[in-house]
Amino acid sequence: MKMSRRASRMERHHKRNTRSSINLVSLMDIFTILVFFLLVNSSNVNVLPSTKELKLPKASAEQLPKETLVIVVNQTDILLQGRHIASIDEVMTTAGLTIIPLKKELEYQASRSLLGPAAVGPDGLPEQRDITIMGDKKIPYALLKKIMVTCSRANYGNISLAVAKKVKEKG
Repeated sequence: MKMSRRASRMERHHKRNTRSSINLVSLMDIFTILVFFLLVNSSNVNVLPSTKELKLPKASAEQLPKETLVIVVNQTDILLQGRHIASIDEVMTTAGLTIIPLKKELEYQASRSLLGPAAVGPDGLPEQRDITIMGDKKIPYALLKKIMVTCSRANYGNISLAVAKKVKEKG
């Protein structure tokens, strides 16, 4: 059946006046993900990895820690950035002050950093990198000394020890 001229003209008119619309559901999903991403990544809090078996010594410090490589020393293992490096028994039975697997891993991490493997400071000496040692308060001093000597031999001379914040007593 053929449409009249008036009916076909009205049909063309209605086709022209249809508005295009934006599907806001997918746009809202994108903005929601973006907001969560920004909230998670914009925090100013530096969080050290927490392990339940570590009891950190207590101290008070005025300066906030910088984000650095973290060596975690628990009752059985030495971990660098969460990776197992050596067991404490192996380290304590070996002679010498350098922990070879730790030194190799630190040198590898230094080669991956932005400073590069052979960064030289303004005085012509190798640039000292920052590192944080997070150890249980009951680890032996001999072990801590070996870790610190190994760090300094791998050009990680700015060593910080992680501590729990001491609560100030009211007076």
